[in-house]
Amino acid sequence: MDRVMNIVLSSKRRLGGLKEEQGFDGRIVLYPSNQNLKDYLSWRQADCHINNLYNTVFWMLVQRSGLTPVEAQDRLRGTLAGDKNEILFSEFNINYNNEPLMYRKGTVLIWQKVNEIITKKIKLPKEAEEKEVEVTRTKTKVVPLHCDIIGDQFWEEYPEILAEDS
Repeated sequence: MDRVMNIVLSSKRRLGGLKEEQGFDGRIVLYPSNQNLKDYLSWRQADCHINNLYNTVFWMLVQRSGLTPVEAQDRLRGTLAGDKNEILFSEFNINYNNEPLMYRKGTVLIWQKVNEIITKKIKLPKEAEEKEVEVTRTKTKVVPLHCDIIGDQFWEEYPEILAEDS
C-alpha cells in the first residue's frame, strides 16, 4: 500500500518522461452470494484469457509477420478463439495451450496462512547469557496464484476464501 500511495502522491509531479499520470484502479464490491462472487471472478478470468489470446496473436502478427498494428487489427477483426489459435499454430508454431498459466489465466491474489520460523534471542531469568531459540508463528500473507478459478477445484482447495468468518 505504501508503494501505491507513493505513486499517487508523486504523480502530482511530472515523472521521468511519463505522458500521463499514473493511476490505481481498485474496487470494493459486496456481492449478495458466494455464487455471484464466483461468477464475477470467473467472468474476469475468462476476460483475461480472451484479451491475452487476442494480444498474443496481435503482437505475433506485428513483430514477426511485419504487419502494421492497423493491418493486424484488420486481420483479427471478426475472428473467434479457434481462428486465433489456428493463426498462432499454423503461422508461428505456437500452441496457445502451452503458454504459461500466468498469461492464460492471470494472477489471483489470496490471503493464506503460512508458518514462519524465526530465531529469537531470549534471556532466561536464571541464566547469564542470551539464548537463541527458533519460534514458529502463523502469519497471513498475500500469495499470488496462476490457476483456473472457474471450475470447482480451486474453491474446494481454498474453502476459507468463501468461509463466513474469513
